[in-house]
Amino acid sequence: MKRTPLYEAHIRAGAKTVPFAGFEMPVQYEGITAEHLAVRNRVGLFDVSHMGNFFVEGPDAEAFLQYVTSNDVTKLYPGKVQYSTLTNEQGGIVDDLLVYRLGDQAYMLVVNASNIDKDFGHLQRYLKDFPGVNLENRSEDFAIMAVQGPESPALMQLLTDEDLQGMKFYTHKTVHFAGLPDILVSTTGYTGEKGFEIYAPASTALDIWQALTETGRSFGLALCGLGARDTLRLEKGYCLYGNDINDETTPLEAGLGWITKLNTDFVGADKLRAQKAEGVKRRLTGFKMKEKGIPRHGYAIVNAEGEQIGEVTSGTMSPVLKEGIGMGYVPAEYAGPGTEIFIRVRKKDIPAETVALPFV
Repeated sequence: MKRTPLYEAHIRAGAKTVPFAGFEMPVQYEGITAEHLAVRNRVGLFDVSHMGNFFVEGPDAEAFLQYVTSNDVTKLYPGKVQYSTLTNEQGGIVDDLLVYRLGDQAYMLVVNASNIDKDFGHLQRYLKDFPGVNLENRSEDFAIMAVQGPESPALMQLLTDEDLQGMKFYTHKTVHFAGLPDILVSTTGYTGEKGFEIYAPASTALDIWQALTETGRSFGLALCGLGARDTLRLEKGYCLYGNDINDETTPLEAGLGWITKLNTDFVGADKLRAQKAEGVKRRLTGFKMKEKGIPRHGYAIVNAEGEQIGEVTSGTMSPVLKEGIGMGYVPAEYAGPGTEIFIRVRKKDIPAETVALPFV
């Protein structure tokens, strides 16, 4: 198993670790619910250094990314970040990712840890048509930390002289941070709260982590693991690759049409235009349990007649709502908010109701 540059800090802090995407990662410290509520109410600190970092540079960089991603890269300017997907020829989702525009001909892609090798191979397939592109995998060069929660702007501001509190959502800048030069800070995250992600050379990770934990004490900062990261993103209805989206699901089915610009010519766009014209047959929908029960990944979703119509892709007990919530693909006629469905929990069909996302 690989370890991030912050592994020793996690062990010293008493983290419980689990294998995840080839890494030994902290799943919790104090406890998932406590960490979750700290992010919703105060501020939490996550190690997300397992994520992948690709650099795309050269005169054809914009045209290349416009072809391999579903969003409109031409809308980016230096300092702007975009959420997008990599798609395959069938319109399926190879991965969801962030695209950072670093300069006129320079971009950084941040991809999911479990897909680093797959994504890099996928991108390499299309390089032959864009000779003016240099693609580089520098995932092991960086540590990535996420500071998330309503107190995160005030905490982050104490560690730099540059204005971070005034940064707009989904932008980035390179600043002198925690006594270190050239640290990239972005207003991104996957919790649905105000927050930042910090991209730093791996060699500086422990120093930045220590500065954040020490400065964060007065804010009630909690160290957070993958468990809270998962429950936080689910309360907001955010997709998790491998659960809610994969190579067989399309952005239109997954509710990601807003980052799928069908007026541009990207990989698989023709299939997605046809799917939209024909009508999407199944959709990812959110649901709440109407009775006691916790939905889990893989549980069957059934109709009133007991016929299976889908399965749960993500599910948990919401720490904020204190009720079972989940997501899953169902036929389009069952996807509208207010539709009664049932979740099969240990051979018992428990009633649930589809709802509009987010849950919180």
